[in-house]
Amino acid sequence: MNEKYEVVIGLEVHIELSTNSKAFCGCSTIFGAEPNTNICPVCLGLPGALPVINKEMVRRAIKAGLALNCKIANYSKFDRKNYYYPDLPKAYQISQYDMPIVTDGYLEIVKKDGTTKKIGIKRLHMEEDAGKLLHLTKTGQIGDAETSLVDYNRAGVPLIEIVSEPDIRTSEEAYLYLTTLKSIMKYIDVSDCNMEEGSLRCDANISVRRKGDEKLGVKVEIKNMNSFKNVQKALDYEAKRQMKLMETNEKIIQETRLWDANKEMTFSMRSKEESHDYRYFPEPDLPPLEIDKSYIEEIKKEIPELPREKMQRFIKQYGLPDYDASVLTDDREISVFYEETVKFSNEPKLTSNWIMTELLRKMNENNIQDIKQVKINSHNLGKLISLIKNGTISGKIAKTVFDEMFKSGNDPETIVKEKGLTQITDTKEIEAIIDKVINANQELVAEIKAGKEKALGFLTGQIMKESRGKANPQIVNDLLRKKILG
Repeated sequence: MNEKYEVVIGLEVHIELSTNSKAFCGCSTIFGAEPNTNICPVCLGLPGALPVINKEMVRRAIKAGLALNCKIANYSKFDRKNYYYPDLPKAYQISQYDMPIVTDGYLEIVKKDGTTKKIGIKRLHMEEDAGKLLHLTKTGQIGDAETSLVDYNRAGVPLIEIVSEPDIRTSEEAYLYLTTLKSIMKYIDVSDCNMEEGSLRCDANISVRRKGDEKLGVKVEIKNMNSFKNVQKALDYEAKRQMKLMETNEKIIQETRLWDANKEMTFSMRSKEESHDYRYFPEPDLPPLEIDKSYIEEIKKEIPELPREKMQRFIKQYGLPDYDASVLTDDREISVFYEETVKFSNEPKLTSNWIMTELLRKMNENNIQDIKQVKINSHNLGKLISLIKNGTISGKIAKTVFDEMFKSGNDPETIVKEKGLTQITDTKEIEAIIDKVINANQELVAEIKAGKEKALGFLTGQIMKESRGKANPQIVNDLLRKKILG
């Protein structure tokens, strides 16, 4: 990046709330239903149909605001945001304009160098989602449009829009902000934040100014980013594009641009709308919201230990490195699984290693997002770690047992017994295997006696292979050295 310039970024994050019914009607919010089956006169905006506020939507919005250190308004209202688009059946969206339910908070990110930074939250407001358009080719594939279809199932699903202050200065900070925000929203159980299902979407506003200038540059909005990595790439590209224009004294146009993930570039979509373009006015069919302080206090009690707090506790309570604690507390369910496993294993670091290197790897390989879908339970993983600790099985055999546990969910002791995987600790049995390997490798034995001890590793490997991985490695090493080196 050109050091003469400073990048200023603000993010608008739309999060679908995981309520059972829509924002202003009783239609189901379930994902994946047959197109246009979860609809009614209210979410389609048919004449005479009146909306009713979903109390659970309001509760979850307040909960999100409290988790983001925000102020909760005792009085707020809904507004109509008017615009036409084929997936918006009413030609307006019920949203909140000048009196949102949540304002003035912050989110703290932790950078790679360990320093922290507060990113301001300007506002959080409630609104309803639009429907979904599918553009099909002649062959029926999604792509360049020959035919467009609309599914209104998503129309009316409750959203919160979280608008940050323009406090973000790099794409890396934007990425950390988004991952931290997602983690918090999942911790407090207001949304599943599944980007693949559209539960979390992000628009980014970016401008560039010369270092030292206080006035903000011309703001460009970027849409159509379907992953946090793409947000990072789009911001890097757009920052460079704007700096290049400034270097050649060309005008930066205030506009909305789309991100093309295949070409890794942004392109112009339309000129950026201003608030007056939406002709906001108070929603005439909904009363203002008046929230009692007692209700806010009641919701505050529901806020669990959040990721940052839990990470610090894991470091202190379990003696884990910062990195381990960060990975294990990123997802609430994984943090719960870890603590339950430690109760059975009584080995905090070894448990961390197994979850991070084996369990999370297996989940990734099998595209499993939720640890609750894994067949291994915390009790059995704790028992597996105990089997390693007490010498019943070696670490190598444990991986074989773990793979079987992942497939079947069976108890590790049962797997070890059925497959005859108990570690060999009988010194006489191990000595017999060592003698066999030594007799077959006299040249290497001579090299080791001459001082080339690296060859010990090869012989150890041959012994473990001969024992099918069941010989106790420590006993093997001790006996082998004693037999050859005395």
